[in-house]
Formats: sequence, structure tokens, C-alpha cells
Amino acid sequence: MITKINIGLSLLLLGGLYFSNPTILTNSKKEYLSIKEQPQTPLQKSIARGKEVYTDFCIQCHMATGKGNGTTFPPLDGSDWLKKKRAESIHAVKYGQKGEILVNQKKFNGIMPPMGLSDEEVADVMNYVMNSWTNKTKKMVTAKEVSSLKP
Repeated sequence: MITKINIGLSLLLLGGLYFSNPTILTNSKKEYLSIKEQPQTPLQKSIARGKEVYTDFCIQCHMATGKGNGTTFPPLDGSDWLKKKRAESIHAVKYGQKGEILVNQKKFNGIMPPMGLSDEEVADVMNYVMNSWTNKTKKMVTAKEVSSLKP
């Protein structure tokens, strides 16, 4: 009985505070930013842009999971080739890839045509791929790094 009275009085008090000054309860919400409103790092911004590039150009072959198809298209998720051959990976996205490569001890000998992406788009999609699924890379790929690679 006493608990019900305490709860009732508390609600009455809060209601009275709200009606006398409605901002007293709503202002506290403004102190917290939603995830979308929080400032993003340059890497986070690049990853977000890269996800769009991946969806437009890469998802058809490497799949939404980044696992490829197991025969023609190599996996990107957990790829030792991406980790160990950073420059070659960037080069493949910028200029295409032809010839045999070894990914996670499995040979792939397909053709990936050049996609016609700008240096920034290449950097963004590389940052997305290198930080998605089980991949986590701290060093950000930049447009300057992409432009330094020649065909």
C-alpha cells in the first residue's frame, strides 16, 4: 500500500513538473546524440561511402557476405591476400586483376575487369572491404596511396 502511494506521488510530481515546465524532461534527451548524429572519423566516412561502391560494383561477384562463390570469385572476408598484399589488392580494384592468385591457400584464376573508379572510390571501397565482416584494418587506404600505384 505504501509503495503504491509512493509511486502515485512520484508520478504526480513528475506530471506536475512536466506541465509546469515541459522542457525539464525533454531537454535531457538532447544531451545524447543518436548514432547517426555522432561525429564520424574519416575512416568511418570512407567506409560508409565504400559500402555504396561495393553494392554497385562488387556485390555481384563477391556477394553480400564477402565470401565470393568459392570457385571463380575469391573471398574478401578473411582474405589473406588482402592482408598480405595490400598494394596488389588496391591495384586490382583500380586496374582490374587477371591471372592466378592464391587466396587462403586456394587458387583463383579469373578476370576482374577495371571498374573505372576514381582514386577516392577505390580508397573508399578498399576501406569498406578491409573493415567489414571479419576483416579489421587500422591503416586507412587513401586516395593518395591509390594514385601512387601505376598500371
